[in-house]
Parts: sequence; C-alpha cells; structure tokens
Amino acid sequence: MWRKPFKDGRGKMIIRQAKYEDAAEVSGFLNALVALGKRRLPADEDFVRNVYIGHADNIACSVAEDADGTLLGIQILKLATEGNPYGVAPGWGIIGTHVNPKAARRGVGRKLFAATQAAAAAAEVRTIEATIGAKSPDALAYYDSMGFETFKSDDEKVCKCFDVG
Repeated sequence: MWRKPFKDGRGKMIIRQAKYEDAAEVSGFLNALVALGKRRLPADEDFVRNVYIGHADNIACSVAEDADGTLLGIQILKLATEGNPYGVAPGWGIIGTHVNPKAARRGVGRKLFAATQAAAAAAEVRTIEATIGAKSPDALAYYDSMGFETFKSDDEKVCKCFDVG
C-alpha cells in the first residue's frame, strides 16, 4: 500500500503525471478515505486505472509525491462531454481531488491545483466544475480556498465552478 508515512520537512513535493503503476498506491489511500467515511466511490486499482489515470476524456491526471516517492494525493481533470455522469456542461472541465489522509493539511491540494490550472489553460478549458458531497466539509472548504464558487446545490451535492480565465 503506502511506501512510508509522509513526514513534514522530508523534502520537496513533486507533482507529476500519474502512471498506471501508481494505481495500487492510490487505491490504498482511497481505501483509507473510504474507511474514514470521506469517500463513497469505488477505490479499487481497476477503478483508479480506468476512471482516473487512463480515462479517454482526461486532460490531466496528476499525483503529488514526497522525496521518498510516497504518493500524497491525486487530482484528475477531465473534459466534460455530452451525457457525462455528473451533468457538467460539455466543454467544461471536471475535477476530482483526493489526498492521502497521512498528508492532509500539508498543501498537497494547492500544489496539485496549480498543475491542473496550467493543464486547463493549455487545453483551453475556461471553466472547471467540482461536484462535492454536501456532507463533506473538508472537500467543500478545499474548493472554496482554491477560489471555486457554488452555483447550485441540493441535499446530496454541491456544485462549484472555477473560472480559469
């Protein structure tokens, strides 16, 4: 699962494109998020490979790792196409962010989002949407801190968008 626990002060965080070989480690921390009640979607390796790393609509799939190579988080940016499962407007970006619980509150999401913004701009995506569980205060706070604004919500989910510029 995890190589070593992430520790503060252990070196620089590296942001890079995800590889299929990352699926097992990403699955490990996604399963930890499931156990903590912070994730409801599948977390198995096939899901990570097919829906995150190798999805046909991907613009970028970035991972953050520490100097020892331990994966700290993953962020996915897909191009919304007609009939996408989130109901996102075609042409917008769809973002998903997942941080290893052992690396929470260490700037992982912020570093990943810098790379995602650059990828969105390069792909000429002007708006990114995040669909977040209404009962996910950490995720809602993260997207607020990145500059996303709520544009619709219901009892189950909150939809936030970010203007890439």
